[in-house]
Amino acid sequence: MNLDLTVVGSINADITALVDRLPTAGETVGGGRLVHSAGGKGANQAAAAARLGARTRMIGAVGSDATGREMTGALAAAGVDISCVEVVDDETGTALIMVDAQGENLIAVCEGANARVGIDGIEFGEHETVLTQLEISLDLVAELARKVRGYFVVNAAPALTLPAEVVDRADLVIVNETEYELLDQLRSARRVAVTYGASGSALFDHGERVAFAPALPTTPVSTVGAGDAFCAALTIGLRSGLAPSHALRAANAVGAAAVRDPAAQPSFEPLDAYL
Repeated sequence: MNLDLTVVGSINADITALVDRLPTAGETVGGGRLVHSAGGKGANQAAAAARLGARTRMIGAVGSDATGREMTGALAAAGVDISCVEVVDDETGTALIMVDAQGENLIAVCEGANARVGIDGIEFGEHETVLTQLEISLDLVAELARKVRGYFVVNAAPALTLPAEVVDRADLVIVNETEYELLDQLRSARRVAVTYGASGSALFDHGERVAFAPALPTTPVSTVGAGDAFCAALTIGLRSGLAPSHALRAANAVGAAAVRDPAAQPSFEPLDAYL
């Protein structure tokens, strides 16, 4: 695959409690099992993209602690170029996660070093694809919209109102159905991909649906990294010249593979294996 992809985003350590059911407000649920793993929406997408076959570099930040070294080590092991990951005097970002027996989750993110991500002195080529998310500052996302010369993809998660210049500039915005309902501004966006969980995914151009692909039946273990894997796969598929419906189908297959793995950064075959 001859695709250069840069991911600008968050790098987190995931601390996950696996429980039979998620607690309600004020409730304590016992019997959980604790898992430590690599995560962060940006890092998850970068690891997935590299494993799916794109030449991938990560722009982000970690703390000067053992956790930061573990997180960059996990990215390097996935085949990601980490030369643009900055080590800063702060704690590495951390996500506190609960996952129930059906794979549903609750997540709280402490941004830590992710608040220090920057792109000063970094160049983006005119044929380079850049993928970002909203676990970094909106100011940085807006700066990317002005600076990126190639194909620009925004995963608008968590759902935040985007600066108009970002919506106007983005070649592709990726959201789930809840985020799509919350962000009315996306109805006029150039191209938006929407995921519907077990119902599949669709592509909209200026609010008009132009492609749809059903989901693959699967039994989820954890949905934590599934959306990130979908983002990486869809971006690679579209940029590799796949027809929109075929790119959606491949991304759905990658997402289905991701939910069968408890890790936020699972292993994948090259994208062609999911077509």
